[in-house]
This record gives sequence, C-alpha cells and structure tokens, in this order.
Amino acid sequence: MLEENVSYFYPNRIGRSLLRGLEKQVGLEGLLAVLEEARLSDLANNYPPADMELSFPFDVVSALQRAVENVYGVDAGRQLNREVGRLMIEGGLSDFGPMLGITDLAERTLPVGMKLRLGLDTLAELFNRFGDQVVRLSEDTHHYLWVIERCPVCWGLQSDAPCCQLAVGILEQGLAWATGGRAFPVNEIECIAAGGETCTLFVSKQPGG
Repeated sequence: MLEENVSYFYPNRIGRSLLRGLEKQVGLEGLLAVLEEARLSDLANNYPPADMELSFPFDVVSALQRAVENVYGVDAGRQLNREVGRLMIEGGLSDFGPMLGITDLAERTLPVGMKLRLGLDTLAELFNRFGDQVVRLSEDTHHYLWVIERCPVCWGLQSDAPCCQLAVGILEQGLAWATGGRAFPVNEIECIAAGGETCTLFVSKQPGG
C-alpha cells in the first residue's frame, strides 16, 4: 500500500544512472521532451552527482516513467523504460559490485543456477542497503519471485496493467551480468499501480524460457 505523506529516495548515483540511460536511449532531444513532460526540466544538463547521498526522490523516478509513456505512447514507452533499465546496469549499477563484495561473479566456477541466485541476492542487497526501496525474494518450482514492497518505479502512479518495466530491464541485465551473458526471462505479474499489494516479478530459473 502507498504510504501517504512520506518521501523516499534513491542514492544520487542511481538517479544519475537513470538519466544517463534515458539520454542514451532516446537522445538529448528526446530526453528534453521527457523532462518537460514530467515538469523536471531543471534536470537538463544538471544530473545529480555520482555519490551515495539519498537525494533522488521516488516520485521523480515514477514521473520519468510516466512521462516516457506519455511522450512515446504506452507500449513503446514501456519498452523504452525496459531498455533504460538495462542501460542502467551497463552504465554503472554493476559498479556497486565492489561495495557488496562481489566483483567476479560471472567468472566464478559455479553452476549457472547458483550464479542466478547469487545475482538476485546481490541486486536485492544493492537496493535494500543503499536506498529506500524494499525488496524480498521467494521462489516456487520454476521461478524466483522478486517482490518489491516499496517501489520507486510506479510510486504514486495508477495503471490498468503492470508498468514497472524499468525494474524488469534492471533485473534482466543484472542477471545477465551475474551469469556471464545468459538471458533469464523476467515478467511482472503484480503491480502496486494496478492495485496489487506488491510489485512482483517472476524470474525464470531456466535461461531462455
């Protein structure tokens, strides 16, 4: 449930990674259009510093997601947000590895299934430890469940369908990073913005399906 009248934050470094990924995906002109739509034009050429101060608000994250949908259309916008999530990992979120004590997971001689689980644990620790997002993990026979109890991606939004494609992209690329390039399908099956109690993503335990 949405916690009223409470502000939550990501570290500046994650906010910067989000804006840089968005610029890379849609170009400078597209970024400026998104920022104007989100009423965040003050962020143009004014990205937050690459530090760990908790100063990038959840409502800015969600405003950017919705603005991308408004500028490019819902379907195309959600796919763009997914790609931005992937770029966030490529562009710097994986650099948190040393802070979490893992820098060589993909190179370790471990079964792929173990690398997958360690990758999920690492990403969950990243968000739980360094920001106000709340993530827990569970599993069933064929899937891991990435359960976001406090979600910045859809913070304060309403939607007729799950819309946290930024989180989907982050998980997809993060797990590829952890497992040496293997692709594990990720699908959001429940979303707070669509009336769910949590934002829940299914992660297949088998690559490619």
